[in-house]
Amino acid sequence: MSRFRRNQAGEGQLGCVIGLIILIAAGFTAYKMIPVKVKAAELRQEIVDEAKSAGLRNDKEIRANIMNKAQELGLPLEDKNLLIARTGNASIRVEANYVVPVEFPGYTYMWEFEHKAQNPIF
Repeated sequence: MSRFRRNQAGEGQLGCVIGLIILIAAGFTAYKMIPVKVKAAELRQEIVDEAKSAGLRNDKEIRANIMNKAQELGLPLEDKNLLIARTGNASIRVEANYVVPVEFPGYTYMWEFEHKAQNPIF
């Protein structure tokens, strides 16, 4: 009977170690990815805000504000990947596409972002 209990104790420790490894891996993944997601959300909000205020600014000012925000956040948005299109005096469409490399030990994940905002111009 004592032999049976020893086997159970060993199996429980192995399960605990495996669970701990999974927890550490999930925590490390969150540590690497959450800051990127927060920065991307801030840039998306800047794009939405600039589209809303399109009646007060020209395309050059909108582009400069968005590019400055991307640079401030450390996001690799290039000028060629930022589209600003007005349909006459009725509406504006702003699109930004970029890829953020997230480095893990032995692997680099290329996280693609696409932000779009379309608003009427007042």
